[in-house]
Amino acid sequence: MNKNLVIISDYGIGDPAFVEVSIRLKSYLPDLAIFPIAAPAFSTVNTGFWISQIALAQNVRDTYIFSNTAPRKEDKRAQKNNRGEKLMYARLKNGFEIIAVNSGFCFAFVRDDIKEFREVKVSNEGSQFRSRDNYPQKVSEMISGKYEEFLGEEVPIYSIPEIPKCNVASIDGYGNIKTTMRLSEISYKPGQKLLMKLNETSHLVTFSDGVFNIAEGETAFAPGSSGYDDRFMEIFVRGGSAYAQFRKPRVEQEFEIVKK
Repeated sequence: MNKNLVIISDYGIGDPAFVEVSIRLKSYLPDLAIFPIAAPAFSTVNTGFWISQIALAQNVRDTYIFSNTAPRKEDKRAQKNNRGEKLMYARLKNGFEIIAVNSGFCFAFVRDDIKEFREVKVSNEGSQFRSRDNYPQKVSEMISGKYEEFLGEEVPIYSIPEIPKCNVASIDGYGNIKTTMRLSEISYKPGQKLLMKLNETSHLVTFSDGVFNIAEGETAFAPGSSGYDDRFMEIFVRGGSAYAQFRKPRVEQEFEIVKK
């Protein structure tokens, strides 16, 4: 059966970097089907959010993730020979396998689902374009099951940071704002009015548990389509755009909720 690879990176929508990396990967695995997801520049929150959404889906077979969102912020000094954050391998409890640069919150959203967390035996320096020049061979070894070729030392799972609270995680094409807050963290009552502060603007929103009806033009704070058993909350305007209403916020911006 053919294998699938989801590439999650901050190259940018339509960036030729996706093509360059895909071509290199196919030089090792010609029949590999590749699906790109573009994250906003340097956003490890968005990257981690989508890693979890893909990796924790039910009944997914023969699918892997390669992620390369690497702001190279672990050391703010000038880096010799383009050294950057390490490439890591994670096997989840459901069997899903991931190779990703261990930067920021890239592994945070699957932290509690990781069974095995190891360094990848590969050079993390020597190229400004490591995801094309250094990493594809190791990704192909993961997909081919050649674990002895690339698995390095184990790393404690507790070294991975927790999901950041009250952040914008993603903004979809309809202007719905996906957040890092989960439904289980909320104790509001359906229909309760809240003051949502985001991007230097404030708007009244109505909390919905997914059952309470929201009128046309009303802004809601409700469980969204992401997060599976414990949904991530979304800000949306029925028949409109929350992104426009909150003056085009950026991914990773923090928001605040005030009870009315």
